[in-house]
Amino acid sequence: MSVQSGATQEASPRLVRSLTLTHAVLYGLGVTIGAGIYVLVGIAAGRSGMHAPLAFIGAALVMAFSAASFAELGTRMPVSASEAAYVQAAFNREWLSLGVGLLVVATATVSAATISVGSAGYVAVFLSATAPWIISAVVLTMGAVACLATVQSVTFAAIMTLVEVGGLVLIIIAGLGHGTDVVTRLPEIWPSSGDSAAWMGIAGTSLIAVFAFIGFEHLVNVAEEMKQPSRTLPRALFLTLGLTALVYALVVWIAVTAVPPQELARSSAPLALVFERLTGLPLLTLSAIAVVATLNGIIVHMIMIGRVIYGLADQGNLPKVLARLNSVTHTPLLATAIGVGAILVLALAVPLAGLADLTARFTLVIFATINLALIRIKGRNVAAPLALLFARAGCRLLALSPASCFSW
Repeated sequence: MSVQSGATQEASPRLVRSLTLTHAVLYGLGVTIGAGIYVLVGIAAGRSGMHAPLAFIGAALVMAFSAASFAELGTRMPVSASEAAYVQAAFNREWLSLGVGLLVVATATVSAATISVGSAGYVAVFLSATAPWIISAVVLTMGAVACLATVQSVTFAAIMTLVEVGGLVLIIIAGLGHGTDVVTRLPEIWPSSGDSAAWMGIAGTSLIAVFAFIGFEHLVNVAEEMKQPSRTLPRALFLTLGLTALVYALVVWIAVTAVPPQELARSSAPLALVFERLTGLPLLTLSAIAVVATLNGIIVHMIMIGRVIYGLADQGNLPKVLARLNSVTHTPLLATAIGVGAILVLALAVPLAGLADLTARFTLVIFATINLALIRIKGRNVAAPLALLFARAGCRLLALSPASCFSW
């Protein structure tokens, strides 16, 4: 790189480091806790019965390994389009780096489009309009919020996250105050060591429950905008994963104690059934919370998509125009607008059933690639020290002095 180009890069505006640990954790919870738990409660109850909470704890433990990989790589390279940067650093293949980055964008775009379509049903409870109009209004409005300064858009999403999590906390509080079953039946969670069918059911349910935790990894794509990312990012990742696991396990346990597991499995809206049975409140209340949850999911995905496209452009994998930041908001408006447009097109024009099924598979491919990247980077870093260690051991075996040993 020439001195001139280096100076130009230094002079170009950068993303502002404005996000605290609280911002980061609320962002992580907003992108992780979502529609998954509303659907998976019934499936988990049907497969594992009273042991279902163990499946979510097991899934969290599995995801902790990937969280550790993202934490280490994120502190080494706190940049946007983080996954692409990790792959480039590990394998030095621009096509592979670009492919991983675009895969992250595609996965998030499909997820956001799916959530946008799902939000129309909840919003229609309060507004009399056709689905296409609701979807368009929702996507464009949330897109405008995503274009605000990062601290503003993330704060907006954080407030919605508190409402979203508050709905689950309301179920937990109602369950704890409903009777003593939540405590007295705790021994039923753990199956006997010889009950192989129960343990197999828990293992199978854990594989499904893993998908309820997908989303925490998106924190690495806002690491460039965190204050002290080397401290904030690892804490945010594990706090997000731990708090999500705690909320999920409590909600599932209260669900299976409040409603028989097989009844939950037959319900098309299992968490709504639990909510109604515990609180006696109308389902309209849960619908309002669901609206907030879906809108929040759209915002956090839009923020992340804009940052990944910006990061890919900043790394030279996409046209530099996509790395331009607005002088007022200091956010990548063009990159965000492209993501918003793609979400809108998918939500309105493309059948999402098949595409949505690919989201989980794409995410697992990304996770596997990132773990391989960390292994490659760490292996390369320890190669030289290991060579020196073996050389010293050889010198001792040959009874050579250090001076004569390393003179060559």
